[in-house]
Amino acid sequence: MTTADGKPDKIRCDACPVMCYIAEGRSGACDRYANDNGHLVRLDPLKILQKTEAAGGDIVPFLEKEWDGDIVPGKDGFVTAIGAGTTYPDYKPAPFIVSSEVDGVDMITVVTEGIFSYCGVKLKIDTDRHLGAECAPVRADGEIIGHVTTSEYGSQMLAVGGVHHLTGGSKKEGRVTCSTMLALCNGEKVDIEIDGGAALEVQAGKAPVINGMLEERMRVGCGSATVGMFAAQWNGLVDEVVVVDDHITGVMSEHQAGKVIGWAPTGIKINGRRSTPGRYFQVAEPGTGWGGTNLQDPLSIIGAFDPKTARAGQSLLMVSTTGEHAAYFELNDDLVPVQMDMPDRLQPSIKRIEENCEPALTSVVFMAGAGGSLRSGVTEHPVGLTRSVQQSLTYVSCGGAPVYIWPGGGITFMADVTRMPKNAFGYVPTPALVAPIEFTMRAADYRALGGHMDYVMPLAEALSGKTGRQNDHILKGRRGVSSSGNNPWPTGPGNYPWRGAGG
Repeated sequence: MTTADGKPDKIRCDACPVMCYIAEGRSGACDRYANDNGHLVRLDPLKILQKTEAAGGDIVPFLEKEWDGDIVPGKDGFVTAIGAGTTYPDYKPAPFIVSSEVDGVDMITVVTEGIFSYCGVKLKIDTDRHLGAECAPVRADGEIIGHVTTSEYGSQMLAVGGVHHLTGGSKKEGRVTCSTMLALCNGEKVDIEIDGGAALEVQAGKAPVINGMLEERMRVGCGSATVGMFAAQWNGLVDEVVVVDDHITGVMSEHQAGKVIGWAPTGIKINGRRSTPGRYFQVAEPGTGWGGTNLQDPLSIIGAFDPKTARAGQSLLMVSTTGEHAAYFELNDDLVPVQMDMPDRLQPSIKRIEENCEPALTSVVFMAGAGGSLRSGVTEHPVGLTRSVQQSLTYVSCGGAPVYIWPGGGITFMADVTRMPKNAFGYVPTPALVAPIEFTMRAADYRALGGHMDYVMPLAEALSGKTGRQNDHILKGRRGVSSSGNNPWPTGPGNYPWRGAGG
């Protein structure tokens, strides 16, 4: 079927397995490709990063409007995969294969927007509050999209996404999982709930909101560590200190930190499982109260004081690992703790705990495995690319940001989304995420890999607005973008990754 001027009414997009038929003036299901007067158009402009020679290698934005034909300043521009397009079907070379000279070395950078069904998001939430039991389902819009995983020091960890949630459940589960991951990776706020646990509002680079309350601090350490850090500052100001913590509750008079400075015994008894002197496990259940426990009354973990050691008037400070909770007690004539006003002499130490806590933060780490179309888009010998990456001959980046490559088979990587340009991620309705990935290596190594040398284009052509030779769609221009100034090469200063591999 054609229009009045003889052009096809619809064109077929082969950028992903959905293979949309797109009418004139409309976009495909992913909102990334459109029919522009019979031409397949990539709607988002290709993103280019450039670093300055100034101290610190700050990233400067340029071309803040669509490409207008002006010469692009600087030779250090780095063509990211953001806006480059995809390589479906698998036989296509990557959308852009760019040659450049960096520090006197002839380099090749291969860029593509990968379609990732095998991907997920790891959330690191800095809080000592209990969010949910390990393995508890994580939900968005009522659908299970992940689970609680092992907690780490001062942080609760969630795993979101993965191929089974994307494609192994209902259509709604897949859609919600994909949309939640997309929002998280693009720096948007997301509401999630944990079965039997907390309701959260999370956003990359921002403090989490837990059950409607903005979290402020990450704990300074476990209860034992806090005792060790502040023992000298409390010595002579109070007779006993208990730092309440869900993991390890610390007791000053029994702890080695107290012993080495001559802290006297107090006859205290803690209701918990004693690990080593002054360190107690399982003093209470996990929760959102004192030190990540379910405690509202800290005295509930204190047993009867030993009358052979304890004395009336003996002082006791109980404090949490963030300083958020603190209370002061003195023993009466029956050796029962009675709460008193916090003495001025102890206020500075509690404040110091707060000051030594880092701000609470939500970290979002994208994790994915680069599959067949990615690797065959780089070289005719895909396993050679894998080996080159594992041998550090090929440098992998994600929107110009550094990645961590997992050991073992395949190319499995992780990237901090806050180190990438904004809105670097897209999606296809299969469902799957679309994420940028770049492979950079010496030109000689690329040739030896069996790379698609016939499709290599100089950096100047890519920066000037030329479309990749293998592309059968049109790009809507180029746009310079800012990135994290803390990144290494290609957007930060020096430390070229190939120097340590091959000379």
